[in-house]
Amino acid sequence: METGELIRPAAFKLDIAAIERIEAVPTILDVVCRTTGMGFAAVARVTEDRWIACSVRDGIAFGLKPGGELRIETTICSEIRESREPVVIDHVAEHPDFCGHHTPAMYGFQSYISMPILLPDGSFFGTLCAIDPSPARVNNPETIGMFKMFADLIAFHLDAQARIERSEAILLDERRTAELREQFIAVLGHDLRNPLASIDAGTHLLLRDPPPEKAVAVIGMMRSSVARMAALIDDVLDLARGRLGGGLALHRAPVALAPVLIQVIDELRASHPGQQVEAVIRLDTDVDCDGQRIAQLLSNLLGNAMTHGAADQPVVVHAATRGDVFELSVSNAGEEIAPAAIERLFQPFARGAIRPDQAGLGLGLYIASEIARAHGGSLSVASSPMQTRFTFLMPLG
Repeated sequence: METGELIRPAAFKLDIAAIERIEAVPTILDVVCRTTGMGFAAVARVTEDRWIACSVRDGIAFGLKPGGELRIETTICSEIRESREPVVIDHVAEHPDFCGHHTPAMYGFQSYISMPILLPDGSFFGTLCAIDPSPARVNNPETIGMFKMFADLIAFHLDAQARIERSEAILLDERRTAELREQFIAVLGHDLRNPLASIDAGTHLLLRDPPPEKAVAVIGMMRSSVARMAALIDDVLDLARGRLGGGLALHRAPVALAPVLIQVIDELRASHPGQQVEAVIRLDTDVDCDGQRIAQLLSNLLGNAMTHGAADQPVVVHAATRGDVFELSVSNAGEEIAPAAIERLFQPFARGAIRPDQAGLGLGLYIASEIARAHGGSLSVASSPMQTRFTFLMPLG
């Protein structure tokens, strides 16, 4: 049998390796040859301009091995690739369409069957084919059905391999992302704080000896800026933990929460002397929570209410345990929040889009909602022309 057109390049190694990883392929080729009586069977990768053997069973000394290549124009597979239909020939010399075809004449075969291998996404991989220099009875439903079943099986395994490789690539990307996430959080939590700590320590040193009056004012501004920058770092760090680190970490324990809430209210009263705050706190039992995080949640809600509420109306803080639920709410009079804005209110950086003149990063409400979620609770808002009320509910059990 003439194989003078045989070429052996080192191309398409991935396709050959993919077929080699399918343990059933050698058995398939053996069954094909034994069932049909044909001497040569192969799985071929077929593209627009390449025909490459990926796996071969050669009992007729055809001379083609895995990695061997036939010129695509000398094969019938290019026609199969276009039509995506099998070609089945019992006896070339008696076949009306292939008796004068150049491929059988070039390679010296009389019987031929080739089934397209179509991947689940519809793409064409190649063919499962068999040839023999003698005629063979292959143009029957049983043989064609067997080839179709084997071609589908090969396609299934190729697709499964591709899915596994994609999953492994995703896992690798996730590991790299996790490493970058940890580095990012470390930078926020350590590297950015160190310069601020140095500035803060420097201002303390400057204040030990009475400085000039102008210097006192400048140092006060520096200390205020340091405190604000530290708060911004805390917010961004919480954003990173919430969005990148799998959620906020809690240190839960039974807490006498009333003094914690009163301290937050007193601190914000001191920083907003013109704003009246009324507090109604009825807590008759300890609350299992992270006290510092609940304080942060209240601070964010109360600060938001003081900033956006009506200056001539009090902000009301209400905290109580009702049955098996802890409830904390902050309400204020003032402008109604539009429904479209409420939909985005707990998203990070949303405040700037809702109120363009709003200072800060717009993370306070997002962080408050993350604290609520971390506690297994919920944070909601209701707004009308009369009142806006944020309510945190948390199960006690």
